[in-house]
Amino acid sequence: MPLKHALSRFLQLESASGLLLIAAAALALVINNSPLDFLYNGLLDTRVAVQIGALAIQKPLLLWINDGLMALFFLTVGLELKREILEGQLARPAQIILPGAAAIGGMLVPALIYWFINRDDPAAISGWAIPMATDIAFALGVLGLLGSRVPASLKLFLMTLAIIDDLGAIIVIAIFYSTDLSQLSLILASIFLITLIVMNRLGVSKLSPYMVIGTCLWICVLKSGVHATLAGVVLAFTIPLRPTNGESSPAHALEQGLHPWVAFFILPLFAFANAGVPFSGMSLASFVDPVPLGIAAGLLLGKTLGVFGLTWLAVSLRIARLPLGANWTQVLGVSVVCGIGFTMSLFVGSLAFTPDSPYFGLDRVGILSGSLLAAVIGYSILALAGKKTVR
Repeated sequence: MPLKHALSRFLQLESASGLLLIAAAALALVINNSPLDFLYNGLLDTRVAVQIGALAIQKPLLLWINDGLMALFFLTVGLELKREILEGQLARPAQIILPGAAAIGGMLVPALIYWFINRDDPAAISGWAIPMATDIAFALGVLGLLGSRVPASLKLFLMTLAIIDDLGAIIVIAIFYSTDLSQLSLILASIFLITLIVMNRLGVSKLSPYMVIGTCLWICVLKSGVHATLAGVVLAFTIPLRPTNGESSPAHALEQGLHPWVAFFILPLFAFANAGVPFSGMSLASFVDPVPLGIAAGLLLGKTLGVFGLTWLAVSLRIARLPLGANWTQVLGVSVVCGIGFTMSLFVGSLAFTPDSPYFGLDRVGILSGSLLAAVIGYSILALAGKKTVR
């Protein structure tokens, strides 16, 4: 598939998915703040069990979505990362400098803002990584609404930035959100991982063996204390991108097959399951509580300062150039749009604040308010700054 066509298809999928995410989140908010809230909560609390002999996995439906279906999301992210590293924007160092610098700023500054606001509360400090993430589907969805008023180069800048951002989030989850590790499960997971690597080195190009061993890997990682979704990323990096036997790429085939399911089913379902914030008992004080305030400020202010500041520094030092056809006001607008955290922020929030945490649920207030403000303000800046551009 030609690069231009593949990029166009990717942007169309992500933009449409972003609009569907908005609808799913809105539906969750409406249902959970209506007389039907018992159906919403009852559905997510429904326990689902899978058992084979002594091996049993029993979880509420919410965790099957967050630990199971989201593993497929991370598998897709891993496949995208691998493709970009070997064949795409991340394969060319000159193309990485600007979005890479912007991504680093967009991760560090929000985390520092959250830490500063919550530095004296040990129970709240675990949420420091929540505002680090950019939701690529939502962000590209906002840019998609502006059409040709945003140059394609700026969309590519945002996409590359968000991919690097996702890689940073994966590393943070692996290092900082793994608890109560099981040595036996980790040993078994290592055996399955080695098996996958050996299959890759032997030139196995059929997808079915990778998916079977990958499922075993997911079960072991689930039981190990490391978050199960990371198994998806590990599996992605073992699936061959360039088969030696001249056949079509298994990694490309799997990514193209998964992407529509992830974009139009898994992510909207995740949004529906996690965005249903109950408004009962909520007041203005709920929004200025240090946890939601730190998240919202991190997303809106931290992302803007981090992304725009590091972009300006890289261009000022002449180590990178602005995206072709873009102006500084448009870069500012995109920097604000990067504050739409949503999917990955909700995901990290579910790891940082478990149901027994005093801040459980408050993170969603900050994520939704910060992301909404970032979307509206970023869209407004881009709409005012943008002119019709030739593609």
